[in-house]
Amino acid sequence: MKLHLLNFFKACNPSRTIDLSNPNERPYYIDFAAVRGGKIVEAIERTIALLSPDEPTCQLFTGHIGCGKSTELLRLKAALEQQNFHVIYFESSRDLDMADVSISDILLAIARSVSTSLEAEGIRLKASYFTNLFEEVKQFLQTPVELDAEAELSLGIARITAKTKDNPKLREQLRQSLEPRTESILRAINEEILAKANQELQYRGKRGIVAIVDNLDRVSPQMITETRSLPEYLFVDRGPQLRRLNCHVVYTLPMALIFSNEYQALKNRLGGGVAPKVLPMVPVRDRTGRENSQGMALLRQLVLARAFPQVEASERLNFIDELFDSPETLDRLCQISGGHIRNLLGLLFNCLQNQDPPFSRPCVENAIKAYRDDIVLAIEDHEWQLISQVVSQQAVKGEQEYQTLLRSMFVFEYRDEKGRWFGINPALAETDRFRGLQQSSLN
Repeated sequence: MKLHLLNFFKACNPSRTIDLSNPNERPYYIDFAAVRGGKIVEAIERTIALLSPDEPTCQLFTGHIGCGKSTELLRLKAALEQQNFHVIYFESSRDLDMADVSISDILLAIARSVSTSLEAEGIRLKASYFTNLFEEVKQFLQTPVELDAEAELSLGIARITAKTKDNPKLREQLRQSLEPRTESILRAINEEILAKANQELQYRGKRGIVAIVDNLDRVSPQMITETRSLPEYLFVDRGPQLRRLNCHVVYTLPMALIFSNEYQALKNRLGGGVAPKVLPMVPVRDRTGRENSQGMALLRQLVLARAFPQVEASERLNFIDELFDSPETLDRLCQISGGHIRNLLGLLFNCLQNQDPPFSRPCVENAIKAYRDDIVLAIEDHEWQLISQVVSQQAVKGEQEYQTLLRSMFVFEYRDEKGRWFGINPALAETDRFRGLQQSSLN
């Protein structure tokens, strides 16, 4: 089996998401459920398909940026489609400005994605509420928006949001017009879009609609009042409205909310009493510092599968010397990533930019050094003390520590049979500053 360099390079792109509905991409997928604390996506799927197929569900999903959430959600999409659900997956960050989002923005983005998906299936809905709303908005904005009476619903929403997305002043005007109408917009989505669509889809043998709203975890953590952050306002204060869509919905959430004082309110208002599902890192070591052999074995498979997707998993280890000068060099790369999927792919990508495989140990060490130096630049003196504290306690307390440590990827979250625990990013564990702190704490 010869390595195809260009395909390997494309497969190592850290921003690439694996789509399991595409047979060509399936071999790249590695199932980490055994070391991530359980079958998270399967639990969401089971809730929809087995426990509540006829009643809408609202489920919440979060995790570190870059840990593989989008890939898992696309796996959920593929699994539900096999069970005859009509699944709409969309990346909200494509439609929304994540630094300036309102509840009406989210509802319109969902309405647009649902209607676009239905129109692709030949289901064209006449939504009189939105036709009238578009007319009012055109007059209100006093800016030309080309829409005729026969325009498809998705096109109408797309043109209005496109007109305002890059114009903060227009967007604020639109928001002032739409926010007081949130209840009527929600009702129109349920009655004029989802109810009619569900009826038509059932005629076609479908079991229902599932909307997977990805990338809402990227909503800016900025404060919008003295006491309220944007995520708290959207997902806690307005959570009951987001929950009331008349279809199955899966929302991605900013992980900071897990550490917020508003966590219980979030769980009750948006989650309906059910806690968000959290996707942690793949463990490279256990709580005691020993190597996690199962996690490491799966990370080796991830790297080798990107190079040799058509080779059986049991045979891939025979191809290590095609990619690295030794098995130890591959292990070094996996260990330093801390089990963060995007970081591991980023290190591989960096190696590829500098030399052809097999990668030498110096090439890998240079990629690690560049990665470590980038992280260290962001760490302030008091944050080193916080990192040291997390290492000794294996815990993170409160939203402020989350924003400082986890959002910046100074520490990572893991799960095992005892529950949640936190460990330092392995790249930082090798710095002179951290080693000095550890030594002084022993003296």
